[in-house]
Order: sequence, then structure tokens, then C-alpha cells
Amino acid sequence: MDRCAWAGSDPKMQAYHDTEWGVPEWDGRALWEKLILDGFQAGLSWSTILNKRDAFRAAFQGFDPKVISMWGDADIERLLQDKGIVRHRGKIAATIGKAQAYLRIEARDGFASFVWSHVGGVPRQNAFDRENLRPTQTSESEKLSKSLKKEGFKFCGPTIVYAWMQACGLVNDHEVSCPQHRRCADLGVRPEGF
Repeated sequence: MDRCAWAGSDPKMQAYHDTEWGVPEWDGRALWEKLILDGFQAGLSWSTILNKRDAFRAAFQGFDPKVISMWGDADIERLLQDKGIVRHRGKIAATIGKAQAYLRIEARDGFASFVWSHVGGVPRQNAFDRENLRPTQTSESEKLSKSLKKEGFKFCGPTIVYAWMQACGLVNDHEVSCPQHRRCADLGVRPEGF
């Protein structure tokens, strides 16, 4: 298979590439979880986060924003002792704030609608033939980053947001020679009623 080069030879990364990365995500809660994980990735490799994802899900109560939004200092201290996750006080505290912001946006607009409005409601279909041609941020990721920050999100700069947009299929950045490019393009149809 002619996968995107970044998937490498690690079976876990290849499976992530083949089944998740670039697949349009229309569920607001799932979008939020992936944004949290991309924020924790800052300064680290995605494989580090992927290998810790189950531990993150356990530590963060299945990424339930209603639960997390109520957390305080004791929860931050508890998570700082959890060796299964990335133990970074600022990122943990930011996750609590992100849960509160998510709930506000979800009640007002729906988080998925809010996010997808930044790309016109459908995935951008890019046509890169080599990994090194992909941008690390775009004007859309800059605007979405500013919108998220205005809502109270942290650890969501334009580079993190662009990586998240790629992962969640807001942009299709699979190399055109990769079989997943066509698959993700075919999945890029807005669900009825969205």
C-alpha cells in the first residue's frame, strides 16, 4: 500500500492512518476529544499520544466534558500523578477550561457546527503529492484558532489546529497517491440534517 509517508512502519500508526486520520468527524464530542489530544501532543510525536490514548480516556473519564468541566485543583494534582498520560499542569488545566468552553458552544451552536462552519461545512480536498508540501497551518486554521481562543480554549494555536483539522477530516491531506485520499474524499459529504 502506498500510504502517506508519515505513517511509517509502526502497525499502530499505520492502522491510525488507514482508519482514522482524515476521516471526516461530524460528532462534536469526538471533535472535542481529538482537539484535547492534539493539544497534549504539542512538543511531542503523535505516536506518543496514540500509545497513551487509552490511558488518557481512562484518566479523563471518557472525555466527558460535563464531568471534566467540574474539576478543580485536586483533579489536576491527581492527573499529575498518572504515569499513563502526559503530565503537564498547563495542558491539564487547559482541558478543564476547554470542557467549559465546549459546553457553552455546544449549547449555543453545537460544537460540530461551530467547527465545520470554518471550512464552509464540507472538507477541503487538497491534492498534495508529497508529505513535505503540506502546510503546517493555513488561514483557515488561523481563523479557527482565533475563534477557539476567543471562546476560552488554550493550547490551540494555528499549527495544533491544522493538525487537528487534518486528523478530523476538515481537510483531506492524504497524499494523492495514498488510497485513503480517495476514501476520505468520498466520505466528505455532509450528513443529512447537519
